[in-house]
Amino acid sequence: MVTEDPRPGDDDERRRRPSERDTEPIPAIPGAEYDDVIEFDDVESAALSAAQTGVGFDRVDLIATGAPSDLVRRYLFPTEKFRGEWRRHWIHLAKRLMIGLLATFVLGYLSGYFAKENVTSGLTLLVIMWIGIMSWVLWDVAEWYYDRFILTNKRVMLIEGILSRKVAMMPLLRVTDMKYTQSPLGRLLGYGTFELESAGQEQALRVVSNLPNPTELYLQVVEEMYEPEASEARRRPVRIDDGGI
Repeated sequence: MVTEDPRPGDDDERRRRPSERDTEPIPAIPGAEYDDVIEFDDVESAALSAAQTGVGFDRVDLIATGAPSDLVRRYLFPTEKFRGEWRRHWIHLAKRLMIGLLATFVLGYLSGYFAKENVTSGLTLLVIMWIGIMSWVLWDVAEWYYDRFILTNKRVMLIEGILSRKVAMMPLLRVTDMKYTQSPLGRLLGYGTFELESAGQEQALRVVSNLPNPTELYLQVVEEMYEPEASEARRRPVRIDDGGI
């Protein structure tokens, strides 16, 4: 039996939904041509970028992580991810510096008196005493410069000493409790003391005093302990203008 082929448009017409049959073409709105490209200068582009800051994933604070110093690099194993290193706050030197300053004034006054009285032996003794005190102060400054508190994705470390070196560390997985304390002066100047606990055992690294920016450092350590994936996502290479540690 031979059937007659339907017209080309009949099948399409039957497949159309009822709602499509009553639609009307949308009239064009007069205005600017969309083919025209709007260009912004550098100032306008910078303003637009600044206006978008804080929207969506840009609200996540990114952390600039630099490379470890040569002093620290020798104590890191290859698969360990470096998070940061910090010197103690300058308040750590305050007592020794005050002693050196006070000794300079007192010995300077006495040396002037001995010079007036022509007591050469006493003047020589005062100079030797001053050199000894200032050498003691400068040695403490040098130790402060080389001492480092280090955070990685595996552990925290404390490096101390120049001639006799002490390296203490605690794995983050073993830290059961951590706190930091700040005195009124510490809150004013921005330093604090960290205390780490580890399952009731004696550990080499327990109390670290005079660390700078303790709140920020505390949050970094806690995030590395409980949210390592988030900490890794927030890391970015340090920029040239970010400065070093």
